Amino acid sequence: MDLANKLFKGDRVIWIIFMFLCLISVLEVFSATSTIAYKNANYWAPIARHGFFLVGGFVLVLLLHNIPYRFFPLIILLLPVSIVMLLAAPFVGIELNDAHRWLDLFGIQFQPSEFAKLSIIVYIAFLMSKRNRFTDDQIFKYILIALGITCVLILPENFSTAFMLFGVSYLLMFIGQMPIKKMLTLAGVIVLALCLFVGGLMTLQDNVLDKIPRASVWKGRLVEHLSHQKENVDESGVYKITDDNYQVSHANMAIANGGVFGQMPGHGEQRDFLPQAYSDFIYAIIIEELGVVGGVFVLLLYIMLLVRVAMIAQRCDKLFPKFLVLGCGLLIVIQAIFNMAVAVNLIPVTGQPMPLVSRGGTSTLISCVYFGIILSVSRFGANMGNEDNTLEDSDSDQETESAASEEGIVDKNVFMETKVETGGISLTAVKSSNKEKEKAEI
Repeated sequence: MDLANKLFKGDRVIWIIFMFLCLISVLEVFSATSTIAYKNANYWAPIARHGFFLVGGFVLVLLLHNIPYRFFPLIILLLPVSIVMLLAAPFVGIELNDAHRWLDLFGIQFQPSEFAKLSIIVYIAFLMSKRNRFTDDQIFKYILIALGITCVLILPENFSTAFMLFGVSYLLMFIGQMPIKKMLTLAGVIVLALCLFVGGLMTLQDNVLDKIPRASVWKGRLVEHLSHQKENVDESGVYKITDDNYQVSHANMAIANGGVFGQMPGHGEQRDFLPQAYSDFIYAIIIEELGVVGGVFVLLLYIMLLVRVAMIAQRCDKLFPKFLVLGCGLLIVIQAIFNMAVAVNLIPVTGQPMPLVSRGGTSTLISCVYFGIILSVSRFGANMGNEDNTLEDSDSDQETESAASEEGIVDKNVFMETKVETGGISLTAVKSSNKEKEKAEI
């Protein structure tokens, strides 16, 4: 138990949520990657790869939660790097599912948008904590410039990621009490642009849309989602599965097969039919194998994470860790909700994986980075999960006072303690004074 207390610092509830999500990920990814295992004739290869990234992410969490949050503004340096990579992706990126979202560097494949999301959140939190140096109008302008450039570069290849990143950033600015007039104006402009975008997709001819990257894909997904299910039923009352509704249809079958308690891990059937059963539609597989109970449990884990993040932010005295932990928590939870909404056919199909649960490389590691940042802020910003240090410091203070009194160094009546906290470490300085107390600061 002592080893666990020394190894896992920060908020214990966040650690528990992290462990549960990792456990569910291992079980469901192992089951959902059956199609990959069949192709490779190796049952263990897919889960071994995923396990490698989970272990690497776990190491990242252990490292990051020991780093004080004041060093995290260095992550902003990733912003210009990610912008350059996003500019290069359409030309030299790897094409997957008709989109160039991946780059290959020395044999390592990654998504530049994941680094862009992380750096934007840190950038916004850092700027909004500098209100003693910049005015609100200046902060709003600087945020809008960086956010606008990033989202515009992400949008052609990954509309859902750009939309989600903008939404999370907008929420963070709203929580940070940016000028309400500017916020409302920005919201109006975005809603108008979105309406024009959807209207253009629905009215333009297919030969025109084919000239716009991924425009025909967006229109197909939107039309399929908006169309009534009866349109896919023939005269004999048989539901027709087409190329357009293939994923959604099998996801609905998986949810219907799950029932209350599910078919147990490894016994799902739709994992063999869903092309992205281990990623975009993993929530449908979770419900099929763990039932509604399992699906609700996973949803509650993310809700609990958001609630806990809000508690950590409330306990932070400084603005930067407060906004930083809120941004990381909002990004994880909103992305998870996007994934769940697609699986249950509430919104059109997107390419958003479930954070920490879906099979992935870059996304898994970056999700672990978010957890590491949250735990670091809980430890050094909110002083949560350091109870053992507090007790040790208290015992040390009493021993110091007792020893000083016995040796005649100071009188108990004039004994004074000054605690200096640096990065969660408590130092005790013993000073004697006849009339007044002095404060020592490090």
